[in-house]
Amino acid sequence: MDRADGMGKTIATKVGVGLRAPHLTEILTTHPPVGWLEVHPENYMGGGPARARLLAVREHYPLSLHGVGLSLGSAEGVDRTHLGHLKALVAETEPFAVSEHLSWSVNEGIYLNDLLPLPYTEETLDVVSRNVAIVQESLGRAILVENPSAYLRFSTSSIPEPEFLAALARRTGCGLLCDVNNVYVSAVNFGLDAAAYLKRIPRDIVGEIHLAGHFKTERRGRPLLIDDHGAAVCDEVWALYSQAVDRFGMVPSLIEWDKNLPALPELLAEARKAGKIAASALLANVEAR
Repeated sequence: MDRADGMGKTIATKVGVGLRAPHLTEILTTHPPVGWLEVHPENYMGGGPARARLLAVREHYPLSLHGVGLSLGSAEGVDRTHLGHLKALVAETEPFAVSEHLSWSVNEGIYLNDLLPLPYTEETLDVVSRNVAIVQESLGRAILVENPSAYLRFSTSSIPEPEFLAALARRTGCGLLCDVNNVYVSAVNFGLDAAAYLKRIPRDIVGEIHLAGHFKTERRGRPLLIDDHGAAVCDEVWALYSQAVDRFGMVPSLIEWDKNLPALPELLAEARKAGKIAASALLANVEAR
């Protein structure tokens, strides 16, 4: 999937990093080589100095807006005020991608500080499809929806997650942000096959890939992984990323690191590693044909 941002740069083969406040000044002053930067739009909706610094960054790098507050799974619908703020930020920053999570976080106007899970049912599919359609109509563009990390399963779920995401894409025209770490975390937590999960995702709906570290613990004598974005990408997730690139081709990929944030050079080294692994996977794919 070949995508270009408003600066005219093709970024399908580029790897980006999440832009976090401790690195902002260094990035603005040194302009390190990195394919693109991702931000949470909620941090910049209030305008002021934060918005001005983001626009300064945008002069040098393509941007992706990765939302955490639209609450696509809310039965009461999308908060139109929040959506209006997002629309204004999209118009001002011209990101090459806008994405959100497959989750809910708002109830009766109260925002909860978490991305809460959804049962995968026809009713939920109707709700999420309706909300995605509203967002896309307002923004005038398709968005990407991210697969979640899972720590529980609903007894009422009747649609497997890959099929749910595929159906959502068919109904709305949205794409998928394939978070490879989330796939791995969910697979370990429930004893599933992560590689098989990727094979059930249609090739043509994936528009972005996320990579991150996670926290390992145990519960009742069994391994439990927590998607905390607080460490380097582990070997197993790198291997799964290689399989994802082999299946979906090269799409913009991102290193997410939010907790225990390393120095910027270490973060950029992770991005370079992702680029090398992706290139090797693509070369192996070509040689196999």
